Amino acid sequence: MKQLFLTARLDIAESLRARWFLIYTLVFGGIIVLLFVFGLTESRVLGFIGLSRLLVTYIQLTMAILPIFVLITTVRSVAGDREAGVFEYLLALPVPLGAWFWGKIIGRYAVIFAPVVLAMGGAVLWGQFDGIEIPWAMFGYYTALIAVMALCFLGIGMLLSSVARSTDMAQGAAFLVWLALLLFLDLILLGVMIQGRIDPELAVAIALLNPLQVFRTAALAMFDPQLIVLGPAAYVILDIFGEAGFRVFAIAYPAALGIGSALLGYHFFRRGDLL
Repeated sequence: MKQLFLTARLDIAESLRARWFLIYTLVFGGIIVLLFVFGLTESRVLGFIGLSRLLVTYIQLTMAILPIFVLITTVRSVAGDREAGVFEYLLALPVPLGAWFWGKIIGRYAVIFAPVVLAMGGAVLWGQFDGIEIPWAMFGYYTALIAVMALCFLGIGMLLSSVARSTDMAQGAAFLVWLALLLFLDLILLGVMIQGRIDPELAVAIALLNPLQVFRTAALAMFDPQLIVLGPAAYVILDIFGEAGFRVFAIAYPAALGIGSALLGYHFFRRGDLL
């Protein structure tokens, strides 16, 4: 355990010195500032006004930015250290491979999750200072969504990093994964399947294998519980899960996907050639 937390602390220290972390922090902090500057808390959409309106917009932007940031920066963890010759020193030190691998995940998760949630927490503090009503239920659920979103794509990134033989291959694979998930959101995937005349239940089930689709639908469900914007697909989702059931699924499935990907990546990492 000592080596695990030392590795995590080292990864956190390295990330805090990296330029990508500065840009990452400025992006999410800047989003919150711009949303306040543009007066989003004073606009109304579907009956939502104030901080609720701001959080809805923030979570939508986060779903577009967070995955690619996490994937591109995480895939360098194993592949980059292999190219830099870090493992030659690691094998000569009393640091177990498991402690190094999971320590990297813990450290990277901390630096990925903290800026996004702190920016949202800053919006809540400003809202309290400005006398705006705070939607605590929405804030808590969106925090949980961001937590599992970071975990999901961190696990996928570590899997890609463990399999790839070079940093360039790892970054290319990460971009392709993100692009595939982005392309196969409901508008494209469901449209193709409906033309192929497959069962609606099967089409929705395949669509919900995409974690980005799950996050997007869960975020919409917070201000549109009937999922009217999704059209007929909403009836299938609500019939299968129900409103509360889908919210639980949106937390459990991405978390399981991220942990499963990390475990698979650890398997390849241990069995692969470190040098």
